[in-house]
Amino acid sequence: MTAEKAVRIFRDLQPEDLRVLMGIELAMEHHEFAPFEEVVKYANLPGREVVFRLDRLDRLKLAIKVSKTFLGYDGYAVNYSGYDCLALNALVKPNVLEAIGKPLGIGKEADVYEALSPKRERIVVKFHRLGRTSFRQTRRARGYVAERRHISWLYQSRLAAEKEYEVMRRIYPCKVSVPEPIARNRHVVVMGLIEGTELRYAEIEEPLPTFKEIIANIRRAYLNAGVIHADLSEFNILIKPEGGILIIDWPQAVAKDHPDAERLLTRDVENILSFFRKHYGLVFSLQDVVSYVKGEKRRMRTWVRT
Repeated sequence: MTAEKAVRIFRDLQPEDLRVLMGIELAMEHHEFAPFEEVVKYANLPGREVVFRLDRLDRLKLAIKVSKTFLGYDGYAVNYSGYDCLALNALVKPNVLEAIGKPLGIGKEADVYEALSPKRERIVVKFHRLGRTSFRQTRRARGYVAERRHISWLYQSRLAAEKEYEVMRRIYPCKVSVPEPIARNRHVVVMGLIEGTELRYAEIEEPLPTFKEIIANIRRAYLNAGVIHADLSEFNILIKPEGGILIIDWPQAVAKDHPDAERLLTRDVENILSFFRKHYGLVFSLQDVVSYVKGEKRRMRTWVRT
């Protein structure tokens, strides 16, 4: 399910709807399915009002109910659309977000939409959606969930958003070509405008400067911020309309002192070298480029066109 549903419903929600949603969310910190009594407590509304709102949230498909037949009590859980609405509310109230527009990309792990700030500036809103991939596969790939034995999709997506936002805050001041991090709430990240064509589909007349710019950004992230992308490929590097690049999708990034840092950095560089060798005939030594990225060499050896 995409975030488009929540965007459509959000403006029709009443404050009491959001209070009950938040009450369920708070109770879910201690229960997989929130008991009715705890929803009432956290929402701080009369029981009759909560019953009405729970029925309304169920009809809007923002929350789910599991009956006492299965649990021994009536339990409630926020689904992704409800979680979207809570995050949108938290971003609209402090004047971070004014409106959401067309989707820029609906992927396996995130929905990305163009948006407007209250100053009418074009920005981007990214809804993390990790439940679309295999839970077991995601646990293997992402260090921030590896040690958690019980973790919901909502919380997993929240951790991914936290990770990506903090990484971008760390590397953006280091002049790495990434979207500007603006705000985050729950599983949603607000960032500067993302425009461009994925490297895989771009037509580049002079590939060497683009290659060098990508490697220079990998180097700056490593040397100036101590960060490795760890999932870099031709699909998360954009060629901007006015020229230059933008590197996106940082939730899997690791610090350069990570136990697996050497392998992940080498894999990132190897992916880029493989793409430019295959599509543009540019050949570089993997070891030489990795040494350059790590600051062990001041420059790369001369390139070769095959």
